[in-house]
Amino acid sequence: MSGNDIVVGIDLGTSSVKVVAVSSHGGVEAHSRRSYPTMRPVPGAAEQSPADWIEAVTHSLRDIARQCSPARWAAIGLSGMLPTMVTLNSRNEPNGNAITWEDGRAEWAAAEFRARNGPELYLRTGARVDGRYLLPMFARLRKDSPARAHDTARVVSAKDYLFFVLTGELLTDPSTAAGYGCYSLPDAAWDENTADLPGVPDVAPATLWRGLRADFARTIGAPAGLPVVLGAADSVLGAYGLGAHSPGDISYIAGTSTVILGRSARFLPDAAGRYLITPLERSEFGLEMDLLATGSAIDWLATLLGEADAGSLVDLAARVPPEDAPTFLPYLAPGEQGALWMPTLTGSLLGLTLGSTGAQIARGLLTGILLESRRCIGVLAETDPRFSAGRLLVSGSSASAGAFRQDLADATGLPVCGSATQMDHSALGAAQLAGEASNVDVGDSRGSLELTAPRADRAAMWSSLFRRHDEFRKSLTEGAPDD
Repeated sequence: MSGNDIVVGIDLGTSSVKVVAVSSHGGVEAHSRRSYPTMRPVPGAAEQSPADWIEAVTHSLRDIARQCSPARWAAIGLSGMLPTMVTLNSRNEPNGNAITWEDGRAEWAAAEFRARNGPELYLRTGARVDGRYLLPMFARLRKDSPARAHDTARVVSAKDYLFFVLTGELLTDPSTAAGYGCYSLPDAAWDENTADLPGVPDVAPATLWRGLRADFARTIGAPAGLPVVLGAADSVLGAYGLGAHSPGDISYIAGTSTVILGRSARFLPDAAGRYLITPLERSEFGLEMDLLATGSAIDWLATLLGEADAGSLVDLAARVPPEDAPTFLPYLAPGEQGALWMPTLTGSLLGLTLGSTGAQIARGLLTGILLESRRCIGVLAETDPRFSAGRLLVSGSSASAGAFRQDLADATGLPVCGSATQMDHSALGAAQLAGEASNVDVGDSRGSLELTAPRADRAAMWSSLFRRHDEFRKSLTEGAPDD
Protein backbone atom coordinates (compact mmCIF):
# COMPACT_ATOMS: atom_id res chain seq x y z
CA MET A 1 0.00 0.00 0.00
CA SER A 2 3.04 2.32 -0.22
CA GLY A 3 2.20 5.74 -1.62
CA ASN A 4 -1.46 5.41 -0.69
CA ASP A 5 -2.03 7.68 2.28
CA ILE A 6 -5.82 8.23 2.19
CA VAL A 7 -8.60 6.05 3.57
CA VAL A 8 -12.24 6.78 2.80
CA GLY A 9 -15.10 6.17 5.21
CA ILE A 10 -18.73 5.88 4.10
CA ASP A 11 -21.61 6.09 6.57
CA LEU A 12 -24.92 5.10 4.99
CA GLY A 13 -27.18 6.93 7.43
CA THR A 14 -30.93 7.26 7.88
CA SER A 15 -31.33 10.58 6.10
CA SER A 16 -28.08 10.91 4.16
CA VAL A 17 -24.76 9.34 3.28
CA LYS A 18 -21.67 10.92 4.84
CA VAL A 19 -18.26 10.31 3.28
CA VAL A 20 -14.88 11.43 4.62
CA ALA A 21 -11.32 11.03 3.38
CA VAL A 22 -8.72 10.82 6.14
CA SER A 23 -4.97 11.08 5.58
CA SER A 24 -2.12 9.28 7.30
CA HIS A 25 -1.51 12.57 9.13
CA GLY A 26 -4.84 12.12 10.92
CA GLY A 27 -6.61 15.01 9.22
CA VAL A 28 -9.89 15.00 7.29
CA GLU A 29 -8.86 16.02 3.77
CA ALA A 30 -12.29 15.84 2.16
CA HIS A 31 -15.90 15.30 3.10
CA SER A 32 -19.22 15.03 1.30
CA ARG A 33 -22.85 14.48 2.22
CA ARG A 34 -25.88 13.59 0.08
CA SER A 35 -29.44 13.13 1.33
CA TYR A 36 -32.19 10.83 0.10
CA PRO A 37 -35.92 10.75 0.81
CA THR A 38 -37.90 8.51 3.16
CA MET A 39 -41.31 7.46 1.82
CA ARG A 40 -44.23 6.97 4.24
CA PRO A 41 -47.00 5.52 2.05
CA VAL A 42 -49.18 4.41 4.99
CA PRO A 43 -49.18 5.19 8.73
CA GLY A 44 -46.19 3.59 10.43
CA ALA A 45 -44.29 3.01 7.19
CA ALA A 46 -40.74 4.23 6.50
CA GLU A 47 -39.26 3.13 3.20
CA GLN A 48 -36.29 4.15 1.06
CA SER A 49 -35.10 3.25 -2.40
CA PRO A 50 -31.76 1.37 -2.49
CA ALA A 51 -31.18 3.04 -5.86
CA ASP A 52 -31.26 6.41 -4.08
CA TRP A 53 -28.56 5.18 -1.68
CA ILE A 54 -26.29 4.07 -4.50
CA GLU A 55 -26.81 7.32 -6.41
CA ALA A 56 -25.95 9.31 -3.27
CA VAL A 57 -22.86 7.17 -2.54
CA THR A 58 -21.70 7.50 -6.16
CA HIS A 59 -22.07 11.30 -6.17
CA SER A 60 -20.33 11.61 -2.80
CA LEU A 61 -17.38 9.42 -3.85
CA ARG A 62 -17.01 11.45 -7.03
CA ASP A 63 -17.06 14.57 -4.89
CA ILE A 64 -14.32 13.12 -2.66
CA ALA A 65 -12.33 12.16 -5.77
CA ARG A 66 -12.40 15.78 -6.92
CA GLN A 67 -11.02 16.90 -3.56
CA CYS A 68 -8.26 14.28 -3.28
CA SER A 69 -7.00 12.00 -6.05
CA PRO A 70 -8.21 8.37 -5.94
CA ALA A 71 -4.63 7.42 -6.78
CA ARG A 72 -3.88 8.17 -3.12
CA TRP A 73 -6.69 6.00 -1.75
CA ALA A 74 -5.62 2.90 0.15
CA ALA A 75 -9.06 1.57 1.10
CA ILE A 76 -12.75 2.33 1.59
CA GLY A 77 -14.54 1.41 4.83
CA LEU A 78 -18.28 1.09 5.42
CA SER A 79 -20.69 1.97 8.20
CA GLY A 80 -24.46 1.75 7.98
CA MET A 81 -27.81 2.26 9.68
CA LEU A 82 -29.56 -0.74 11.11
CA PRO A 83 -31.84 -2.51 11.24
CA THR A 84 -32.94 -1.72 7.68
CA MET A 85 -34.17 -4.52 5.42
CA VAL A 86 -33.41 -4.97 1.73
CA THR A 87 -35.06 -7.90 -0.04
CA LEU A 88 -33.22 -9.35 -3.05
CA ASN A 89 -34.50 -11.62 -5.79
CA SER A 90 -32.57 -14.57 -7.23
CA ARG A 91 -30.44 -12.14 -9.30
CA ASN A 92 -29.50 -10.21 -6.13
CA GLU A 93 -31.58 -7.23 -7.26
CA PRO A 94 -33.83 -5.32 -4.85
CA ASN A 95 -37.46 -6.29 -5.51
CA GLY A 96 -38.99 -3.36 -3.63
CA ASN A 97 -38.19 -0.44 -1.37
CA ALA A 98 -35.97 -0.97 1.66
CA ILE A 99 -37.84 -1.01 4.98
CA THR A 100 -35.94 1.22 7.43
CA TRP A 101 -35.62 0.94 11.19
CA GLU A 102 -38.18 3.79 11.54
CA ASP A 103 -40.91 1.50 10.17
CA GLY A 104 -43.30 0.41 12.92
CA ARG A 105 -45.63 -2.00 11.07
CA ALA A 106 -44.10 -5.27 12.26
CA GLU A 107 -44.56 -4.99 16.00
CA TRP A 108 -47.30 -7.65 16.00
CA ALA A 109 -44.88 -10.08 14.32
CA ALA A 110 -42.17 -9.23 16.85
CA ALA A 111 -44.58 -9.86 19.73
CA GLU A 112 -45.39 -13.30 18.33
CA PHE A 113 -41.68 -14.01 17.84
CA ARG A 114 -40.83 -13.01 21.42
CA ALA A 115 -43.65 -15.14 22.80
CA ARG A 116 -42.44 -18.12 20.77
CA ASN A 117 -38.82 -17.80 21.88
CA GLY A 118 -39.25 -16.71 25.51
CA PRO A 119 -36.55 -15.18 27.76
CA GLU A 120 -33.80 -17.15 26.02
CA LEU A 121 -34.14 -14.85 23.02
CA TYR A 122 -32.38 -11.98 24.80
CA LEU A 123 -29.65 -14.26 26.13
CA ARG A 124 -28.97 -15.51 22.60
CA THR A 125 -29.33 -12.35 20.55
CA GLY A 126 -28.61 -9.58 23.05
CA ALA A 127 -31.93 -8.00 22.05
CA ARG A 128 -35.60 -8.22 22.93
CA VAL A 129 -36.30 -8.00 19.17
CA ASP A 130 -39.07 -5.53 18.42
CA GLY A 131 -40.72 -4.81 15.09
CA ARG A 132 -37.68 -2.97 13.78
CA TYR A 133 -35.57 -6.12 13.40
CA LEU A 134 -35.27 -7.80 10.01
CA LEU A 135 -36.85 -11.12 10.94
CA PRO A 136 -40.21 -9.68 12.09
CA MET A 137 -40.04 -7.13 9.28
CA PHE A 138 -39.97 -9.99 6.78
CA ALA A 139 -42.78 -11.81 8.62
CA ARG A 140 -44.92 -8.68 8.19
CA LEU A 141 -43.94 -8.48 4.52
CA ARG A 142 -44.87 -12.13 4.00
CA LYS A 143 -48.38 -11.34 5.26
CA ASP A 144 -48.91 -7.95 3.57
CA SER A 145 -46.98 -8.49 0.30
CA PRO A 146 -46.91 -12.24 -0.38
CA ALA A 147 -45.85 -11.87 -4.03
CA ARG A 148 -42.79 -9.83 -3.06
CA ALA A 149 -41.94 -12.24 -0.23
CA HIS A 150 -42.22 -15.20 -2.62
CA ASP A 151 -39.87 -13.45 -5.06
CA THR A 152 -37.29 -12.83 -2.30
CA ALA A 153 -34.23 -15.09 -2.32
CA ARG A 154 -32.22 -13.22 0.35
CA VAL A 155 -32.78 -10.69 3.10
CA VAL A 156 -29.90 -8.31 3.76
CA SER A 157 -29.26 -5.11 5.68
CA ALA A 158 -28.48 -1.73 4.14
CA LYS A 159 -24.70 -1.91 4.56
CA ASP A 160 -24.66 -5.51 3.32
CA TYR A 161 -26.28 -4.36 0.10
CA LEU A 162 -23.84 -1.47 -0.30
CA PHE A 163 -20.90 -3.85 0.18
CA PHE A 164 -22.38 -6.09 -2.52
CA VAL A 165 -22.76 -3.20 -4.98
CA LEU A 166 -19.16 -2.15 -4.40
CA THR A 167 -17.57 -5.62 -4.39
CA GLY A 168 -19.99 -8.16 -5.87
CA GLU A 169 -20.04 -10.28 -2.69
CA LEU A 170 -22.84 -10.57 -0.13
CA LEU A 171 -21.46 -10.55 3.43
CA THR A 172 -22.40 -9.08 6.79
CA ASP A 173 -20.42 -8.36 9.95
CA PRO A 174 -21.41 -9.43 13.50
CA SER A 175 -22.76 -6.03 14.61
CA THR A 176 -25.00 -5.78 11.54
CA ALA A 177 -26.04 -9.42 11.88
CA ALA A 178 -27.28 -8.58 15.40
CA GLY A 179 -29.95 -6.40 13.77
CA TYR A 180 -31.58 -9.39 12.05
CA GLY A 181 -32.97 -10.80 15.31
CA CYS A 182 -31.59 -14.31 14.74
CA TYR A 183 -27.83 -14.02 15.34
CA SER A 184 -26.51 -15.87 18.40
CA LEU A 185 -23.90 -13.75 20.18
CA PRO A 186 -22.55 -16.56 22.44
CA ASP A 187 -22.11 -18.82 19.38
CA ALA A 188 -21.07 -16.03 16.98
CA ALA A 189 -23.33 -17.65 14.36
CA TRP A 190 -26.83 -17.54 12.92
CA ASP A 191 -29.35 -19.41 15.11
CA GLU A 192 -32.19 -21.72 14.09
CA ASN A 193 -34.61 -18.82 13.56
CA THR A 194 -32.72 -17.99 10.37
CA ALA A 195 -34.97 -20.64 8.81
CA ASP A 196 -37.76 -18.04 8.94
CA LEU A 197 -35.88 -16.00 6.31
CA PRO A 198 -35.36 -17.12 2.69
CA GLY A 199 -31.60 -16.53 2.86
CA VAL A 200 -29.03 -14.47 4.75
CA PRO A 201 -25.43 -13.44 4.05
CA ASP A 202 -22.44 -15.21 5.53
CA VAL A 203 -20.97 -13.43 8.58
CA ALA A 204 -17.38 -12.21 8.32
CA PRO A 205 -15.06 -10.07 10.49
CA ALA A 206 -15.54 -6.31 10.25
CA THR A 207 -11.97 -5.93 8.96
CA LEU A 208 -12.42 -8.31 6.02
CA TRP A 209 -12.05 -6.66 2.63
CA ARG A 210 -12.81 -7.37 -1.00
CA GLY A 211 -11.72 -5.54 -4.12
CA LEU A 212 -13.76 -2.71 -5.67
CA ARG A 213 -15.65 -3.88 -8.74
CA ALA A 214 -14.19 -2.64 -12.02
CA ASP A 215 -17.49 -1.18 -13.26
CA PHE A 216 -18.07 0.80 -10.07
CA ALA A 217 -14.42 1.86 -9.98
CA ARG A 218 -14.79 3.37 -13.46
CA THR A 219 -17.93 5.21 -12.33
CA ILE A 220 -16.09 7.07 -9.57
CA GLY A 221 -12.63 7.20 -11.19
CA ALA A 222 -10.93 4.92 -8.64
CA PRO A 223 -8.61 1.95 -9.18
CA ALA A 224 -10.32 -1.41 -9.68
CA GLY A 225 -9.55 -3.84 -6.88
CA LEU A 226 -9.22 -1.07 -4.27
CA PRO A 227 -9.88 -2.74 -0.87
CA VAL A 228 -13.41 -2.20 0.42
CA VAL A 229 -13.57 -3.07 4.13
CA LEU A 230 -16.80 -4.67 5.34
CA GLY A 231 -17.05 -2.40 8.40
CA ALA A 232 -19.76 -2.39 11.04
CA ALA A 233 -22.95 -0.78 12.33
CA ASP A 234 -23.08 3.00 12.56
CA SER A 235 -23.36 2.89 16.37
CA VAL A 236 -20.25 0.73 16.63
CA LEU A 237 -18.12 2.80 14.29
CA GLY A 238 -19.47 6.06 15.67
CA ALA A 239 -18.14 5.01 19.07
CA TYR A 240 -14.88 3.89 17.48
CA GLY A 241 -14.45 7.16 15.60
CA LEU A 242 -15.11 9.13 18.77
CA GLY A 243 -12.30 7.29 20.53
CA ALA A 244 -14.39 5.09 22.86
CA HIS A 245 -11.77 2.36 22.85
CA SER A 246 -11.54 1.35 26.54
CA PRO A 247 -14.02 -0.51 28.77
CA GLY A 248 -15.98 2.10 30.72
CA ASP A 249 -16.02 4.61 27.84
CA ILE A 250 -19.50 5.77 26.77
CA SER A 251 -20.27 7.18 23.34
CA TYR A 252 -23.28 9.41 22.75
CA ILE A 253 -24.19 10.00 19.12
CA ALA A 254 -27.06 12.43 18.59
CA GLY A 255 -28.13 11.83 15.01
CA THR A 256 -31.55 10.89 13.66
CA SER A 257 -31.77 8.89 16.88
CA THR A 258 -29.60 9.17 19.98
CA VAL A 259 -27.36 6.13 20.36
CA ILE A 260 -25.77 5.58 23.78
CA LEU A 261 -23.18 2.80 23.82
CA GLY A 262 -20.99 1.74 26.71
CA ARG A 263 -17.91 -0.34 25.93
CA SER A 264 -17.64 -3.61 27.86
CA ALA A 265 -14.93 -6.25 27.84
CA ARG A 266 -17.53 -8.98 28.44
CA PHE A 267 -20.82 -10.30 27.08
CA LEU A 268 -22.93 -8.91 29.90
CA PRO A 269 -26.70 -9.50 29.63
CA ASP A 270 -28.93 -7.32 31.81
CA ALA A 271 -31.40 -9.16 34.07
CA ALA A 272 -34.17 -6.78 32.95
CA GLY A 273 -33.05 -6.62 29.31
CA ARG A 274 -32.69 -2.85 29.46
CA TYR A 275 -29.98 -2.60 26.82
CA LEU A 276 -28.95 -4.22 23.58
CA ILE A 277 -25.68 -6.12 23.42
CA THR A 278 -23.83 -5.32 20.20
CA PRO A 279 -20.63 -7.00 18.98
CA LEU A 280 -17.96 -4.33 18.52
CA GLU A 281 -15.33 -4.03 15.84
CA ARG A 282 -13.11 -6.55 17.63
CA SER A 283 -13.94 -9.06 20.38
CA GLU A 284 -15.60 -6.72 22.91
CA PHE A 285 -19.25 -5.73 23.26
CA GLY A 286 -21.29 -2.55 23.30
CA LEU A 287 -24.09 -2.15 25.82
CA GLU A 288 -26.40 -0.06 23.68
CA MET A 289 -29.58 1.95 24.18
CA ASP A 290 -31.21 3.85 21.33
CA LEU A 291 -33.52 6.79 21.93
CA LEU A 292 -35.46 6.50 18.72
CA ALA A 293 -36.03 9.44 16.38
CA THR A 294 -34.83 12.15 18.80
CA GLY A 295 -33.07 14.01 16.00
CA SER A 296 -36.15 13.58 13.82
CA ALA A 297 -38.26 14.97 16.68
CA ILE A 298 -36.03 18.05 16.90
CA ASP A 299 -36.33 18.56 13.12
CA TRP A 300 -40.11 18.07 13.32
CA LEU A 301 -40.52 20.66 16.08
CA ALA A 302 -38.18 23.11 14.30
CA THR A 303 -40.43 22.91 11.23
CA LEU A 304 -43.59 23.19 13.32
CA LEU A 305 -42.31 26.33 15.09
CA GLY A 306 -40.92 27.90 11.90
CA GLU A 307 -37.27 27.62 12.94
CA ALA A 308 -34.67 27.42 10.20
CA ASP A 309 -33.13 24.14 11.33
CA ALA A 310 -32.37 21.92 14.32
CA GLY A 311 -29.56 24.20 15.46
CA SER A 312 -31.96 27.13 15.63
CA LEU A 313 -34.35 25.07 17.75
CA VAL A 314 -31.56 24.13 20.18
CA ASP A 315 -30.62 27.82 20.43
CA LEU A 316 -34.29 28.71 21.04
CA ALA A 317 -34.54 26.13 23.82
CA ALA A 318 -31.40 27.45 25.49
CA ARG A 319 -33.23 30.71 26.31
CA VAL A 320 -35.52 28.88 28.77
CA PRO A 321 -34.43 27.35 32.11
CA PRO A 322 -35.21 23.59 32.13
CA GLU A 323 -37.49 23.94 35.16
CA ASP A 324 -39.70 26.51 33.33
CA ALA A 325 -40.63 24.16 30.48
CA PRO A 326 -43.52 21.68 30.20
CA THR A 327 -42.78 17.99 30.68
CA PHE A 328 -42.25 16.47 27.23
CA LEU A 329 -41.95 12.71 26.77
CA PRO A 330 -39.87 12.54 23.57
CA TYR A 331 -41.11 9.18 22.21
CA LEU A 332 -42.21 10.38 18.78
CA ALA A 333 -41.07 7.35 16.74
CA PRO A 334 -43.38 5.98 18.36
CA GLY A 335 -41.77 3.50 20.68
CA GLU A 336 -38.60 3.32 22.65
CA GLN A 337 -35.44 1.21 22.53
CA GLY A 338 -33.71 3.01 25.35
CA ALA A 339 -33.71 1.60 28.86
CA LEU A 340 -37.52 1.37 28.83
CA TRP A 341 -38.11 -0.86 25.76
CA MET A 342 -41.76 0.12 25.26
CA PRO A 343 -42.62 -0.11 21.55
CA THR A 344 -46.10 1.37 22.07
CA LEU A 345 -44.98 4.43 24.04
CA THR A 346 -45.78 7.72 22.30
CA GLY A 347 -44.75 11.33 22.74
CA SER A 348 -46.76 13.37 25.25
CA LEU A 349 -46.83 16.85 26.80
CA LEU A 350 -47.83 17.86 30.34
CA GLY A 351 -48.12 21.39 31.67
CA LEU A 352 -49.15 23.44 28.63
CA THR A 353 -50.96 26.71 29.33
CA LEU A 354 -52.28 29.57 27.21
CA GLY A 355 -49.02 31.33 28.03
CA SER A 356 -46.74 28.52 26.84
CA THR A 357 -44.24 29.67 24.21
CA GLY A 358 -42.49 27.91 21.40
CA ALA A 359 -39.21 28.32 23.27
CA GLN A 360 -40.68 26.54 26.32
CA ILE A 361 -41.93 23.63 24.20
CA ALA A 362 -38.52 23.40 22.52
CA ARG A 363 -36.85 23.37 25.93
CA GLY A 364 -39.29 20.67 27.06
CA LEU A 365 -38.32 18.42 24.15
CA LEU A 366 -34.59 18.90 24.70
CA THR A 367 -35.00 18.31 28.43
CA GLY A 368 -36.99 15.13 27.79
CA ILE A 369 -34.21 13.80 25.60
CA LEU A 370 -31.61 14.68 28.23
CA LEU A 371 -33.60 12.96 30.99
CA GLU A 372 -33.95 9.76 28.97
CA SER A 373 -30.20 9.99 28.34
CA ARG A 374 -29.69 10.24 32.09
CA ARG A 375 -31.81 7.10 32.55
CA CYS A 376 -29.70 5.15 30.05
CA ILE A 377 -26.38 6.24 31.50
CA GLY A 378 -27.66 5.38 34.98
CA VAL A 379 -28.36 1.82 33.78
CA LEU A 380 -24.77 1.53 32.52
CA ALA A 381 -23.46 2.78 35.88
CA GLU A 382 -25.53 0.11 37.65
CA THR A 383 -24.07 -2.55 35.37
CA ASP A 384 -20.39 -1.68 35.77
CA PRO A 385 -18.96 0.97 38.13
CA ARG A 386 -16.42 1.92 35.48
CA PHE A 387 -19.21 3.69 33.61
CA SER A 388 -19.66 6.02 36.59
CA ALA A 389 -16.13 7.30 36.16
CA GLY A 390 -15.64 6.84 32.43
CA ARG A 391 -15.70 9.35 29.61
CA LEU A 392 -18.88 10.50 27.89
CA LEU A 393 -17.80 11.12 24.29
CA VAL A 394 -20.39 13.07 22.31
CA SER A 395 -21.07 13.60 18.62
CA GLY A 396 -23.98 14.72 16.47
CA SER A 397 -25.79 17.78 15.22
CA SER A 398 -27.81 18.67 18.34
CA ALA A 399 -24.89 17.79 20.61
CA SER A 400 -22.65 20.24 18.76
CA ALA A 401 -24.18 23.12 20.75
CA GLY A 402 -22.24 24.05 23.86
CA ALA A 403 -25.46 24.63 25.83
CA PHE A 404 -26.64 21.08 25.06
CA ARG A 405 -23.33 19.56 26.14
CA GLN A 406 -23.43 21.55 29.40
CA ASP A 407 -26.97 20.34 30.10
CA LEU A 408 -25.92 16.76 29.31
CA ALA A 409 -23.02 17.01 31.75
CA ASP A 410 -25.28 18.49 34.44
CA ALA A 411 -28.07 15.95 33.88
CA THR A 412 -25.79 12.90 33.97
CA GLY A 413 -23.10 14.09 36.38
CA LEU A 414 -20.39 13.05 33.91
CA PRO A 415 -17.80 15.19 32.13
CA VAL A 416 -18.71 15.47 28.46
CA CYS A 417 -16.13 15.48 25.66
CA GLY A 418 -17.49 16.81 22.37
CA SER A 419 -16.74 18.82 19.28
CA ALA A 420 -18.60 21.78 17.83
CA THR A 421 -17.22 21.07 14.35
CA GLN A 422 -16.79 17.32 13.73
CA MET A 423 -20.04 15.35 13.64
CA ASP A 424 -19.52 12.48 11.16
CA HIS A 425 -17.85 10.08 13.58
CA SER A 426 -19.43 6.95 12.09
CA ALA A 427 -17.79 7.78 8.76
CA LEU A 428 -14.56 8.57 10.62
CA GLY A 429 -14.75 5.23 12.40
CA ALA A 430 -15.27 3.46 9.07
CA ALA A 431 -12.19 5.22 7.70
CA GLN A 432 -10.10 4.34 10.76
CA LEU A 433 -11.08 0.66 10.55
CA ALA A 434 -10.27 0.67 6.83
CA GLY A 435 -6.89 2.18 7.69
CA GLU A 436 -6.16 -0.64 10.12
CA ALA A 437 -7.20 -3.27 7.58
CA SER A 438 -4.98 -1.73 4.89
CA ASN A 439 -2.01 -0.87 7.15
CA VAL A 440 -2.47 2.89 6.90
CA ASP A 441 -2.10 4.61 10.26
CA VAL A 442 -4.51 7.53 10.26
CA GLY A 443 -3.74 8.40 13.87
CA ASP A 444 -6.28 10.45 15.80
CA SER A 445 -8.73 11.85 13.25
CA ARG A 446 -11.37 12.86 15.82
CA GLY A 447 -10.38 16.49 15.95
CA SER A 448 -10.16 18.43 19.18
CA LEU A 449 -12.73 17.44 21.80
CA GLU A 450 -13.75 20.11 24.29
CA LEU A 451 -14.33 19.07 27.91
CA THR A 452 -17.50 20.24 29.64
CA ALA A 453 -17.61 19.54 33.38
CA PRO A 454 -20.87 18.99 35.30
CA ARG A 455 -21.93 21.77 37.68
CA ALA A 456 -22.60 20.43 41.17
CA ASP A 457 -25.14 23.14 41.96
CA ARG A 458 -27.40 21.87 39.14
CA ALA A 459 -27.58 18.23 40.27
CA ALA A 460 -30.60 18.61 42.57
CA MET A 461 -32.61 20.45 39.91
CA TRP A 462 -32.01 17.70 37.33
CA SER A 463 -32.91 15.01 39.86
CA SER A 464 -36.19 16.80 40.54
CA LEU A 465 -36.91 17.11 36.82
CA PHE A 466 -36.23 13.42 36.33
CA ARG A 467 -38.69 12.46 39.08
CA ARG A 468 -41.37 14.67 37.50
CA HIS A 469 -40.62 13.26 34.05
CA ASP A 470 -40.82 9.66 35.22
CA GLU A 471 -43.99 10.14 37.25
CA PHE A 472 -45.69 11.46 34.11
CA ARG A 473 -44.40 8.52 32.09
CA LYS A 474 -45.64 6.03 34.70
CA SER A 475 -49.04 7.69 34.82
CA LEU A 476 -49.43 6.86 31.12
CA THR A 477 -47.95 3.36 31.17
CA GLU A 478 -48.99 2.05 34.57
CA GLY A 479 -52.12 4.05 35.33
CA ALA A 480 -50.61 6.00 38.25
CA PRO A 481 -47.18 7.07 39.53
CA ASP A 482 -45.29 4.69 41.75
CA ASP A 483 -44.95 5.73 45.39
